Amino acid sequence: MTIFSRFLILGALLAASSASAGPIRLELNALHPQQDACQIVFVAQNESGSDLERLVLEAVFFDRQGRVAVLTLFDLQDLPAARMRVRSFQMAGLACDGLSRLLINGISACAPEGPACEAPLVLETRVPVEVLH
Repeated sequence: MTIFSRFLILGALLAASSASAGPIRLELNALHPQQDACQIVFVAQNESGSDLERLVLEAVFFDRQGRVAVLTLFDLQDLPAARMRVRSFQMAGLACDGLSRLLINGISACAPEGPACEAPLVLETRVPVEVLH
């Protein structure tokens, strides 16, 4: 085996291991006030290297006084590897301008079980609502 072919194999192994070690990125992208509701828009990016058939997150929104406004599940559906997905949720009875924080409490469901379900969550926001886990 030549040195060149060893470098090719090593490079392929490193690329495979770094692809499977990537995070699931979740960005709170927009809050759109609706009549008696708040439309919540997320942008998700699966950088784990494996397709997800389903990802459901348990989430808690807090109001401006720090009280729990709503506890809910966000079903992000399928998240293919290396693809961006936009998901929108209509939250009846929730005022967008009254929200201060979003806590991702945990993963309620993830399929198929494996590296993608164990990938870290990286949370970001483009709105004036703090996002944490």
